[in-house]
Amino acid sequence: MPTITRCAWAGADPLYRDYYDQEWGRPVHEDRILFEFLILEGAQAGLSWITILRKRENYRRAFDGFNPEKIAVYTQKKIDALLQDVGIVRNRLKVQGAVKNARAFLKVQEEFGSFDRYIWSFVNGKPLVNKFKAHQDLPARTEISDQISKDLKKRGFTFVGSTIMYAFMQAVGMVNDHVTECFCYCRCPERSFV
Repeated sequence: MPTITRCAWAGADPLYRDYYDQEWGRPVHEDRILFEFLILEGAQAGLSWITILRKRENYRRAFDGFNPEKIAVYTQKKIDALLQDVGIVRNRLKVQGAVKNARAFLKVQEEFGSFDRYIWSFVNGKPLVNKFKAHQDLPARTEISDQISKDLKKRGFTFVGSTIMYAFMQAVGMVNDHVTECFCYCRCPERSFV
């Protein structure tokens, strides 16, 4: 059997590999999934991505399938219950931030028609395709992630620093940061968001 070349960070964990092979870097244009990644990337702050991946199904359950309309009206009682849920990261600021972000997300949808239309406008509707040869060449942030972070903060979002937003951009395919030798590099199509 031929050896499959992946980016080094994909590691050997089957959950990580499946996420990497099937999701990471593929363009996402569905608002609910974009919201999910926004919340999960914020939850990851200070932690490893595999920690969040292992808790992802628990997050989906606890946060009503990442439905921003439901999360936006969470009460303090619901927030307190979430902080007792061992299946998620029980950080008060991150849980409260998810509620705050749901409210801001709905405002963006109202203003732009969809979060997809808003967020993809930062890259003119199609993925930026990089040609990195090694994982260590990838940036932690860029001018575009700086712009997105600044604009999201202005709109009331939290846990959206530039590094978090660059990780978000990578995850949802706004930027193709698979190394050129990776089997996924050419599988991440350029696609319009129209």
